[in-house]
Amino acid sequence: MNTSIYLHIPFCKHRCAYCDFNTYAGQEDSIPAYVDALIKEIEFVGRQRDSDSESQQGNDSTTRLYDYSTIHTIFFGGGTPSLLTAPQFDSILRALTSAFALTADAEISIEANPGTLNLQKLEDLRKTGINRISLGVQSANTEELRMLERIHDFFTVIQSVTEARKAGFDNLNLDLIYGLPEQSLASWKTTLSRIIDLHPEHISAYALTLEHGTPFGRWSTKGLLPIPDPDLAAEMYEYAEEFLEANGYAHYEISNWARDVEEGRKSKVESPTFDLRLSTPSFTCRHNLQYWHSLPYLAFGAGAHGYVDGYRYSNVLRIKTYIDRLTNSQSTNLPFPLSPATVNHHKQTRQDDISDYMINNLRLTQAGVAESDFRERFGVGLLDVYQKEIEELIHLGLLESKTSEVLKTSEVYRLTKRGRLLGNQVFVKFV
Repeated sequence: MNTSIYLHIPFCKHRCAYCDFNTYAGQEDSIPAYVDALIKEIEFVGRQRDSDSESQQGNDSTTRLYDYSTIHTIFFGGGTPSLLTAPQFDSILRALTSAFALTADAEISIEANPGTLNLQKLEDLRKTGINRISLGVQSANTEELRMLERIHDFFTVIQSVTEARKAGFDNLNLDLIYGLPEQSLASWKTTLSRIIDLHPEHISAYALTLEHGTPFGRWSTKGLLPIPDPDLAAEMYEYAEEFLEANGYAHYEISNWARDVEEGRKSKVESPTFDLRLSTPSFTCRHNLQYWHSLPYLAFGAGAHGYVDGYRYSNVLRIKTYIDRLTNSQSTNLPFPLSPATVNHHKQTRQDDISDYMINNLRLTQAGVAESDFRERFGVGLLDVYQKEIEELIHLGLLESKTSEVLKTSEVYRLTKRGRLLGNQVFVKFV
């Protein structure tokens, strides 16, 4: 089973008032040094992986299910990765291909802000091997974009999509946010309609959360920002489900929709086997499927989180500290996949892995959790571990069971439409 790689690019021109990600504005002068540090971390982990592989070969009793040398998805997240130049991306990708083996059809994605792109840059990015772009659109409404403190307008979105097509990108995701303060259902419908007109291959839609520590969180606490209406947000979500499905988008994860590319794709997405789910020839985000199937991924960059070989780990947050750790560290005795930037790591218990598996896989609206998949992964039946919880959730109408359309004998458990709206009430049962 192949591995994925996440790289965090924490730079932004402006930090939006609702954002609680590890991002920093006004530090663009540090980008060259940060790229150099990122390459050093990639090279370091690559060497540790090679050393670890050699020791594994000397231990006949040790077998691994996953291949940590072969990478099938790469994702540059942020922040605003599109602030980097094409030569900087090229240098990072060269370091990755030197340290790891990329599959021929590797999905290589970057997040981008519509206000940071032009045709020449997009053409240059495409030449580096990047083949998927996720544009942070958020809304088609000028006032909503202003409230969110985005640096673009919707005309810029249209221009970015048009130029991305000219540059040869045929896999675009558009990110949206709904449930905004004072946002109307009519405004949300208009945004969805305008997004459909752009014909993206993939759409993500997330409800706004007022996170503690953000300006939005502080303003709402002081009564300076209206608290979004949760019932209206639920109505917006339900409308998105119906509208996007009617326009050819398959709802494959709670907040994500993808276009069909061949007859019968929907049934293939429901397959509970690793290989079928990950090789489905569709516009589902293969990188995010790695997370949702609780499969391994390496992480590089300030604040990046990874999950490899039973370890969950995270890197130091601050840009300067990250650069210093990679530039000045002499440490060579860290176990794979840790690097000098790592500040936290812990070995997952079996129960940790089971809980994470349930929470992640139940986000998949069609595939859900398959009995056969669970037994293959953990060597025990799903109902042997969670019979009480599953029966209670089915009784509450939050979970449903069905027979897989691909593996006829496999029972599959997935969220009902009501369960998607109340997902946290389901997930807490497996924590």
